[in-house]
Amino acid sequence: MKHVYALLSLLLPLLLATPHSYGQQLAPPAKTVTGNFTKVPFGQFVRELETQTDYRFYYDNTAPPDSFRVSLQARELPLATALRRVFEGTPYRFALTADRRAFITSEVNIEPELSGLFFRPAGTLAEGPVVAAPEDRAPTAAPTRSRYVTVAEYKVYEIGTGGGSGPVTLAGHIRDIKSGEPVIGATIYSESPSVGTSTNQFGFYSLTLPPGRYTLQIRSVGSKNTRRQVILRGSGRLEIEVEEDITTLKEVVIEGEKDKNISSTQMGLEKLDIKTIKQVPTAFGEVDILRVVLTLPGVKSVGEGSTGLNVRGGATDQNLILFNDMTVYNPSHLFGFFSAFNPDMLQGVELYKSAMPAKYGGRLSSVLDITTREGNKKKFSGAGGIGPLTSRLTLEGPIIKEKSSFLIGARASYSDWLLKKLSDSKFRQSSAAFSDLSAHLSHQFSDRDAVYATGYYSTDRFRLASDTTYRYANKSGSLKWRHNFSNQLTGVLTGAFSHYDYNITSEDNEVNSSRLKYSINQTSLRADFSYYPNPKHSLDFGVSSLLYNVSPGGLTPLKDGSLIKPNILDREQAVESAVYVSDKIDVNQRLSVSVGLRYSLYNALGARTVYEYAPGESRSENTIIDTVSYGAGKVLATYHGPEYRVSARYSLSDNSSVKLSYNRTRQYISQLTNTASVSPADTWKLADNNIRPQVGDQVSVGYYRNFKSNTIETSVETYYKSLRDFVDYKGGAVLLLNRTIETDIINAEGKAYGVEVLVRKLTGKVNGWVSYTYSRSLVRANAGTPADQINNGRYYASNFDKPHDATLVGNYRFSRRFSTSLNFNYSTGRPITLPIAKYYAGNSLRVYYSDRNAYRVPDYMRMDLAFNIEGNHKVQKLAHSSWTVGVYNLTGRQNPYSIYFKSENGQIKGYKLSIFGRPIPTATYNFKF
Repeated sequence: MKHVYALLSLLLPLLLATPHSYGQQLAPPAKTVTGNFTKVPFGQFVRELETQTDYRFYYDNTAPPDSFRVSLQARELPLATALRRVFEGTPYRFALTADRRAFITSEVNIEPELSGLFFRPAGTLAEGPVVAAPEDRAPTAAPTRSRYVTVAEYKVYEIGTGGGSGPVTLAGHIRDIKSGEPVIGATIYSESPSVGTSTNQFGFYSLTLPPGRYTLQIRSVGSKNTRRQVILRGSGRLEIEVEEDITTLKEVVIEGEKDKNISSTQMGLEKLDIKTIKQVPTAFGEVDILRVVLTLPGVKSVGEGSTGLNVRGGATDQNLILFNDMTVYNPSHLFGFFSAFNPDMLQGVELYKSAMPAKYGGRLSSVLDITTREGNKKKFSGAGGIGPLTSRLTLEGPIIKEKSSFLIGARASYSDWLLKKLSDSKFRQSSAAFSDLSAHLSHQFSDRDAVYATGYYSTDRFRLASDTTYRYANKSGSLKWRHNFSNQLTGVLTGAFSHYDYNITSEDNEVNSSRLKYSINQTSLRADFSYYPNPKHSLDFGVSSLLYNVSPGGLTPLKDGSLIKPNILDREQAVESAVYVSDKIDVNQRLSVSVGLRYSLYNALGARTVYEYAPGESRSENTIIDTVSYGAGKVLATYHGPEYRVSARYSLSDNSSVKLSYNRTRQYISQLTNTASVSPADTWKLADNNIRPQVGDQVSVGYYRNFKSNTIETSVETYYKSLRDFVDYKGGAVLLLNRTIETDIINAEGKAYGVEVLVRKLTGKVNGWVSYTYSRSLVRANAGTPADQINNGRYYASNFDKPHDATLVGNYRFSRRFSTSLNFNYSTGRPITLPIAKYYAGNSLRVYYSDRNAYRVPDYMRMDLAFNIEGNHKVQKLAHSSWTVGVYNLTGRQNPYSIYFKSENGQIKGYKLSIFGRPIPTATYNFKF
């Protein structure tokens, strides 16, 4: 902010006075000035004057600048005389007011009676009751938004009552000026001293500084940079509002802070802004956050049409997917063709691939944290879209203006019309449909207390050329209470419930009519606290507990004439609890260390019947030696242990750093699947006496460097991960309705290692990112008897081992209204097991298979192109609209999803199955009002 009072000269011409006057004394000083000052920085000189007199000083840091030095010999010199001597021969002017304030500016004189327009002391919030919360408001009536923020930048906010000499804490929220929603991940920092912080998921910040005058810089994704001038005399609060930056509407921004990848201790963290997600072209034009996550380095899937994430060589069940702290067990619609999340509801996505924060646990590979917006607290608005297969609508608005809001979104599909157009009669006889509904409510009771409630429901129904109908559904809800105990201590209490179920019915043939059902319920309660004792030290701690309730499956007859015999497995229950603490310490300007410890305790509970097997023998029904029954609530197995979190960052320069991290994680629940991709019919199995929990250790090292004022980011990360008690299966394993499932499960060990290279340009007409990943994911089962070993106990490639993966996401913005996006992906084909010979045994023809996963399907390659057309940018109009027109699989490459074999005329022939074997044109209309 240069020449702050140049604006005063434009707005208030009456302020101009005689150009030769250095100032005017409107009230006698309460005290005189005494001291010998020799080339003292002006800021230090002002602090001395405030100590000796009753005056408080107001000035912009550029007038006088920080480099201005004061030399003065004074003995009981009146304040006005002292200031006149200091500023003699300089362009600086001063004014003293009757209420003991001193205003200093450059090049123009000021009228102190009108100075309240730009200088108004804020209220205080000491360690006692609230006197008056400061307001970030323009003093004139009905200002425009731009003037609103501009005036706020020129004001000087006086915080606290003073009286102490130690550090003080400034806290508050950063919100969007238009909607009142919190801005997540915004940075607020002081350049001198260099101290900063970022807002949490509620937009809350806490910044501890010595008493004094500061210019605080505020930056955030998609918002205009702004600043606030404060004089800190004691702890207090400052609420800040920021404006949306329209000029960056079509620019890619992945991380919230421009140098966060350099300065933070966090490794393996990827942040996606919803604007970025909407730019990447996907199948059928539907915005899909999981498809965009798959473009990030170290994240893969087994093939087309699958939203299962394989992160750094981990299985799909090793990812914890959270939607406003609700666990989502099936994040996709229609076998993975669509994501289960409405994009218009979302604030952003965070993916932790390593250095997982201590508050997260229960999964080995990653945490995908998806958060919704709070909803517009100022006015009613809506958004939606119409595509070839789906439509969506989102509504939001205030319930009590500035206090509470609602956000509700719904999606539905109408894909049957497309199936009817296909030439294959089997598809014309099929049907597929899904819908989902999300709702979020928030209410701000005060600056200290707020509550948030979220609900989510999704359902799928499809029938593919048969009499079998598949249905599955997610039902989840969460309730949060946030309380600020002080500016330094905040806490969040969260209760959540998650439910997933499926049922498969077959009813056309009465004799075989049946229903197969499965469900899992999870109820959790957690308390998380954050403490900020000083700028170089932050502490997070908390406790959590969750209850699993699993119905492993049941097959029942559907009609009276059905010959199906009922088969219902015993329910499974377990309690998983944890306590954690993590501490981040800035050792010096170059070195920061984050250390955390999470201790988890798991108890498997009855009522259940557990089988015991002969020691030293391969588990089978023939080696069962005992059956033990446990009553309801009785503990049948206990597992526990520490989970370590350590990361460090060493800055090599202002734009480069190296990082190191190590973490151990434990997973007490595993997904049982006999397909390469995630299937709605997959089940989850809790650890018990016979199935041990999985344990993983990961070490990561990375080098990070930014170029051109942090607009180009580069990073290289390498990692090594070891897994034990990894779940794998014997050949021919039966996973559904198996009462002795442990006889088909092998506790294997695994290892994964790789290198991830990322280059991304965040701004400009041409932006995007390029990533390359080399990774290996290997499994070994060599424990127990030879019957329990696979490939003779040697390491073999996991189902999702794809060594090479390269991705390009590029965007070119022709203008504010027109842009184009390109997505290119190449990866090695996934491993498969092939029949390599046939032989006769006992007069029966048998097929001899290769070692497990000894071969690979052909490599995968795909290119997508989209063109985005924004409506005109007139502010006053009924609705803002846009079109997205694109082509998925532009080259029409027939990428193999799987290879299958048929015996035809005594020969075994292989066939390749492609999901999208031709270009798919898409067109989606989006609107917002």
